Amino acid sequence: MRPWELFDDQRERAAKQLNGRLAKLWTALPGIIQSFNASKQTVVVQPAIRAVSFDIQGKPTNVQLPLLLDCPAQFPGGGGYTLTFPIAAGDECLVVFSARCIDAWWTSGGVQNQAVLRMHNLSDGFALLGFSSVPRVISAISTASTQLRSNDGSTFVEVGAGEITLKGAQINLEGPVRQTGGAATFDTSVTAPAIDGTTSITVAGKDVGGHTHTDPQGGTVGPMQG
Repeated sequence: MRPWELFDDQRERAAKQLNGRLAKLWTALPGIIQSFNASKQTVVVQPAIRAVSFDIQGKPTNVQLPLLLDCPAQFPGGGGYTLTFPIAAGDECLVVFSARCIDAWWTSGGVQNQAVLRMHNLSDGFALLGFSSVPRVISAISTASTQLRSNDGSTFVEVGAGEITLKGAQINLEGPVRQTGGAATFDTSVTAPAIDGTTSITVAGKDVGGHTHTDPQGGTVGPMQG
């Protein structure tokens, strides 16, 4: 027999009843991503905290919670723009549980009736990415700038005080590049691929690779030779 059953203590009984109800109310849990569905933008998550189950004698046992299926994954965004990133098995996250059933909203969007009258349930989780336990914290976090970076720090876009820095093994730009002010300085050589037999670098309206100009000594000087 459990100790509180040996005597009639109404406050103790009420506290146990309240604790029993609270034990079924889920708010948020850390979790570990098991898989990512890119087309639905949902994840399967293993809760990283075990629950405690009591037998009839009041003996506690730690039990693993079931997988959380089809949790919408958060990608920060708004106004038609979104920051996306790959999600991999093993990533850590925080699962926040909706106060009411999200099934109808998730399926159809907009304002919906509750498909099932449940509250704070494990079935209604949203996965927030970016949280880390101590063994998985990101090293060398900048304390003076904002970065969009790889975890190992080898690649990043950095916005600091008055400057923007790009770092990577290769930096690709797609579309026209326009500089509206300031000077462009390169510490290394600049190489442009050939397009229709000429280079794609134009200076003051002249094709550097294919143009000719007058030789002060007479005649003309031809295009650059490789």
